[in-house]
Amino acid sequence: MDRNQTCVKLSVEPSRGLVDEKILVLVQNGFPGSQLTIHALHQCEDGHHWEAFAHYNADATGTVNVSQDRSSGGTYSGVEPMGLLWSLRPVPGSKPGLRMRRKDVWVPMVVRVSVYRGHQIEGFPDQTPLAIVVLERWYIAPGVQRIPVTEDRLTATLFLPPGPGPSPGIIDLWGGGGQLVEYRAALLASRGFAALALDFLTPKVTIETGKAVGNDYFELSCAVSISGSHVQPVDGSIAEILNYFDTNRAKTRFNENNEVIWKDLLLPIPTDPSLKVDMGRIQCPLMLIVGEDDQNWPACESAADIKDMMERAGNNHLLTLLSYPHAGHLIEPPYLPHTRTSLFKSLGKGEKYMVLWGGQMLEHSRAQEDSWRKLLVFLREHLYGGSTSAVPSHL
Repeated sequence: MDRNQTCVKLSVEPSRGLVDEKILVLVQNGFPGSQLTIHALHQCEDGHHWEAFAHYNADATGTVNVSQDRSSGGTYSGVEPMGLLWSLRPVPGSKPGLRMRRKDVWVPMVVRVSVYRGHQIEGFPDQTPLAIVVLERWYIAPGVQRIPVTEDRLTATLFLPPGPGPSPGIIDLWGGGGQLVEYRAALLASRGFAALALDFLTPKVTIETGKAVGNDYFELSCAVSISGSHVQPVDGSIAEILNYFDTNRAKTRFNENNEVIWKDLLLPIPTDPSLKVDMGRIQCPLMLIVGEDDQNWPACESAADIKDMMERAGNNHLLTLLSYPHAGHLIEPPYLPHTRTSLFKSLGKGEKYMVLWGGQMLEHSRAQEDSWRKLLVFLREHLYGGSTSAVPSHL
């Protein structure tokens, strides 16, 4: 038995790739029929560790193929080729409310994949693995340029794909947390788009003047909304929109775990046309990505109203609606771990809340993978004119 264990081989291919690429995890030369645990460990930029693990039984040749074999337990079960990544969770003893987010796109997500004897559930640091492989997951492909943008009062970063161009452009906006978040824009540039990550809530000009930016900050030719809403004062400024949300703050709810639920702030969806975008005037293709268990924002109700408004106006041919049961608010690029709750710092007063984003891990992970694939197809169709041009996925 010991002689066989020293020969165990673990491979992960590709060992270096983009975060939206699938991997193949293979264990070989194990003892036939032996119980094995495959474990993944990642240390975030904030120093916190995340782990995932799964239990397998080697076949008659001593092999485990994660893409084909069934996990009998761990952080996921069943045949899940990417389960070691999307089921990552903070290690036991971590502080509550953690969320995995990449700040420095030049540094890869490094994951240590190990295989252990038996079906283990804890104490991995105290055990000696049979084999180890280090995996690098990148948000930015070779040749992508990162260009800080400060002209015209902007706080932004432009990511340009390799090659002479021109490349179709995308403005990447995040939600109510503010700050300049770059990792999705970097990944989009790695897939062939010129992507501008734009901070519109906490840009330098707002910090210096105390005034929110105007509507001239934005221009769009097609749009994708992830977990968003059309409820806002017509032609309202950012300040007016935020104030509108604030007037409904009394609708804030807390569950039995004292986690805040904000989706009721915009419910019921108003019938007054002055309080929402006139979707009948939309003249560009629009994709809505909706998690039906979103507890932070009424994305599902908003999508239904948007669809109804566009059907009545006769422009619903421009709408693509992706709606996912049991998915929550934080729909990220594929294979990133699901965050059901996390600590959130509000704008203005800087109050901290434990926010319930919603979603169930397996269904949410499926939604992230499916929506990202369809989002790229949508953008290529409407910005590249149907071309499949993109940066090769390998690094």
